[in-house]
Amino acid sequence: MELYLNGELRQLDTGIDIQGLIEQLGISGHRFAVEVNREIIPKSRHPGYQLQDGDRVEIIQAMGGG
Repeated sequence: MELYLNGELRQLDTGIDIQGLIEQLGISGHRFAVEVNREIIPKSRHPGYQLQDGDRVEIIQAMGGG
């Protein structure tokens, strides 16, 4: 399956959910927001939210600082 992740075309296994994508990216435990096709997906829906071929996914990580 192909989807766009932060503007880049990526190849992923069919049937992956947001939680699986986050684990593959190695960002579990970090603070971030996930948007799929311009809709923010709450963290409670990440497990089981199946990504589809052609989806546009944006993952924005929170940065600390001051």
